[in-house]
Amino acid sequence: MTPLKKRFFFILLFVFLSVGGVWYGVHRAGSLAEHASHDVEGTQIARQQYTCGMHPMIITDEPGDCPICGMALTPVKSGTTGQMQAADVPQGDKPKGERKIKYWVAPMDPTYIRDEPGKSPMGMDLVPVYEDQAPSGATIAIDPVTAQNMGVRTASAERRHMHRKIRTVGTIKYDEPKVTSINAKVDGWIERLYVDETGQMVKNGQPLLALYSPKLVSAQQEYLLALRNRDALKNSSFEEIAAGGDRLLTAARQRLRYWDISERQISRLEKTGKVHKTLTLYAPSKGVVTMKMAMPGQFIKAGQELFQISDISKVWVYADIYEYELPWIETGQEAEVILPFVGGQSLKANIDYIYPYVEPQTRTVKARIVFDNPGLELKPDMYVNVRIHGMEVKDALAVPSEAVLNSGEKQTVFVALGDGKFEPRQVKTGVQDQEGFTEITQGLLEGETVVTSAQFLFDSESKLREAIQKMLEPKTTESSPSEDHAGHDMPEEDLEALFE
Repeated sequence: MTPLKKRFFFILLFVFLSVGGVWYGVHRAGSLAEHASHDVEGTQIARQQYTCGMHPMIITDEPGDCPICGMALTPVKSGTTGQMQAADVPQGDKPKGERKIKYWVAPMDPTYIRDEPGKSPMGMDLVPVYEDQAPSGATIAIDPVTAQNMGVRTASAERRHMHRKIRTVGTIKYDEPKVTSINAKVDGWIERLYVDETGQMVKNGQPLLALYSPKLVSAQQEYLLALRNRDALKNSSFEEIAAGGDRLLTAARQRLRYWDISERQISRLEKTGKVHKTLTLYAPSKGVVTMKMAMPGQFIKAGQELFQISDISKVWVYADIYEYELPWIETGQEAEVILPFVGGQSLKANIDYIYPYVEPQTRTVKARIVFDNPGLELKPDMYVNVRIHGMEVKDALAVPSEAVLNSGEKQTVFVALGDGKFEPRQVKTGVQDQEGFTEITQGLLEGETVVTSAQFLFDSESKLREAIQKMLEPKTTESSPSEDHAGHDMPEEDLEALFE
């Protein structure tokens, strides 16, 4: 073929293909218009809707951007999980004004729902959720026969008064402010020990030991010398000299006091004028000797602890409270202590103090209960049973505890929507009472029905559908090469072969 014929051939081919493309476009447009008019007259089709991948509760009839995060809205796929069940109950032709609002939800917190419009805790407008949509985007449908075979049971979220009785164990301990440590403030030797047994009862002012100390002997001599000097200078005509004698005597007396020499011993020293080799240490309070580190003839250093005396006329009971029981406990509550080895005797008192830390060994918090112990029946380190009537939570929205699925990071319940449809709903929980109910602080409305059995199967089903939804991409209309290109991409050698 000559170059001129070849060029003329391609010009004719281009005109032919252009006229064919125009004719195909006009014919396709007419066909689409005919189908559209046919659908408007009688055939019901699903209207394309758009949603946000991060906020599935946002569903619109037109493309655009999400009003919350600004992401581009994506088409809702027909028959897939996440749309308003359009495959089962077509809602595309239903005017928006006729759709019934089920509740209002916070855009950034799916557990914050209300039965009327308003503001979320973050100040954002609440978004309506209609009866034909699920904000979680994972509504599942189960036919009644399958639900019956699975043993699905439901219960309503209702208002109730919640209470709990704490049963725990306790340990009797000493009243800490009434534990006294006895020690010497000067070096010396124990000449005589008056209290020589652990567990011995002592009275206030009872002698404990006789102590010999060269420093105490010197201090007594200095005090007697200062006393004589004061008496000698008392009649002096020089007032400054007399005042100096008084100051010296006061300093010597104060030195004896610092070493725990009693006023009675000092008075005896003044009257007799005789230095005593030993001085006696007395008990500063009454109680039981719970520790004794002193022995006759022992040399002791200043500050060395010799005795511990504990007054057990009043004792403390430490009750172990587990962490999940803490919301039920507060100071001032009545507690009952049962003595299992004293004929089951029961004593009642109020919680005095709750310690602000957790014991690392038992993972419990100590609640302190104070008891008077006149008959000394409550002995330190004795085990007792404790019963505490926890505070009552009134008018709380609660569901059976088995309805709540706890994954560690969030709590979920399955809400029965009717007609075999169930919606996973994230909630926030409060306390659990002794009757098997859990308080719902956010995420449910009063009267809603939740699943109490077989919800683990629902959970696996909803997670599977959610995973599939994330993997599926919106369908795009793709034309066949013959329609879009109409042979424009065919090689030049093939075009020549068609006309040879």
